Amino acid sequence: NDNEIEVETERQGKYIVTFDPLDGSSNIDCLVSIGSIFAIFRKPHDGPLAPGDALQSGRQIAAAGYALYGSATMIVLSTGHGVNGFMLDPSIGEFVLTDANMKCKPRGKIYSINEGYEEKWDPAIKEYVKSKKQGKAYGGRYIGSMVADVHRTLKYGGIFMYPATADNPNGKLRVLYECMPMAFLLEQAGGMASTGEKPVLDIMPRKLHERSPIYLGSKDDVEDLLEVIAKHKAA
Repeated sequence: NDNEIEVETERQGKYIVTFDPLDGSSNIDCLVSIGSIFAIFRKPHDGPLAPGDALQSGRQIAAAGYALYGSATMIVLSTGHGVNGFMLDPSIGEFVLTDANMKCKPRGKIYSINEGYEEKWDPAIKEYVKSKKQGKAYGGRYIGSMVADVHRTLKYGGIFMYPATADNPNGKLRVLYECMPMAFLLEQAGGMASTGEKPVLDIMPRKLHERSPIYLGSKDDVEDLLEVIAKHKAA
């Protein structure tokens, strides 16, 4: 949608929801895990919804999460007090708390990026990914559904990267309903999420479908990448 979807004035509450209803939809036919991503913001005033009310910094998120539809159905949720995972139990039709107080490891052993675009990456990204293949090499994993890739990163640690490219200099993932919700969850789990220049949650979006590069995952892994980016900028 180009514009906000407004609830009737008499039924409006005090929250604004941004969401990607079906992330990874191109993978449906091949039965790869897909999901839904959402963030909930407080309405910034008591009056009727106004244009731009949804354009808030990620620091204003009240809650965020995702649903993953794979070998099981799971909801991962944070209200700003840690991250919890709830698995659907079909026998009772309820989501059951199975992953309490989820934490992202300080460092992982997996990097995740679409290497088909390598020739269009900035030199800093090329250098970092090359370094992950040398010495005590990381494993490479890339599913192509953000929910599935981020869920694995949250569970096992490592780094997920969707950088800017020559064709998409502003990145490709949307700030309000892909980058910010995932950044909120990773920070709540002790991880980190950056645009390469600043924390994702510090972005102040100027339009609903604004895009951004994103690098998220284990804090030490993301910091290693940011050091490489900073080195190239200083050169």
